[in-house]
Amino acid sequence: MRLYKVIHRAPWRVVKISKKRQQLRFRRAMVALKIALAQEKQETKEMLTIYRQYTQGQTTKEDLKRANEQFVDILKGLGLGVFALLPFAPITIPLVVKLGTLVGVDVLPSSFNMNKPVKELDAEIVKEGLKQHTKAPNKE
Repeated sequence: MRLYKVIHRAPWRVVKISKKRQQLRFRRAMVALKIALAQEKQETKEMLTIYRQYTQGQTTKEDLKRANEQFVDILKGLGLGVFALLPFAPITIPLVVKLGTLVGVDVLPSSFNMNKPVKELDAEIVKEGLKQHTKAPNKE
């Protein structure tokens, strides 16, 4: 009887473990996306301030070069936005990115090319969990 319980429960354990693994993988991907979007937002704000300073004649060539690189990143993101409107976007976008890397063209903006270690992403997940628990209203 004991052997039957072990054999019977083993597939359920495998299903539970694989479900947890998929959830963690999805969370890591979402945290990496959040970090990349936050970085892109910060760089875009910086680009706009540099262009504003340029119109007033208060910028250097290095700053202007950095702002132009960010402008190119924005254009890359807009180019991928066109593929998001097409049918089968979950298939076409990864295909375009893969073909771009094979040809040697960088299709993704620079903030999406980062490869953070899994430990840093897990630390971000824990930090977000703590933020959510502290924001929750106390019922007294």
